[in-house]
Amino acid sequence: MTDLPSKIQLDPEAIGRDLGRLVLTIVELVRQLMERQAIRRVESGDLPDETVERLGLGLMRLEEAMTELREHFGLRAEDLNIDLGPLGDLLPRSTFRD
Repeated sequence: MTDLPSKIQLDPEAIGRDLGRLVLTIVELVRQLMERQAIRRVESGDLPDETVERLGLGLMRLEEAMTELREHFGLRAEDLNIDLGPLGDLLPRSTFRD
C-alpha cells in the first residue's frame, strides 16, 4: 500500500485553468451539436431566410466568444478535446478552428 501525502498542494491557477478547460469543453461540444443541427435544418429548406440569418449570426457570435474564452484561459481549440480511451476523442479533430 502506498503512503499518501499528509497535505495535497494545489496550484490555484492550474485548478482555475483546468476547470475552465472542462467547462469550455462541454460548451464546445454543445456548440458543435447546435451547429450541426442548424446546418441540417438550413439544408432541409424548411426555415425562413430571417431565421437562417439569425442562426448564422448567433453561431458566429458563439464561436467568437469561445475563442475569447480559450485565449483568456491560455487554451488552444485542441486542448478542449478529451481522449475517451477506446471510444476515441470526444470532439472530431476536423472541427477545430483556431
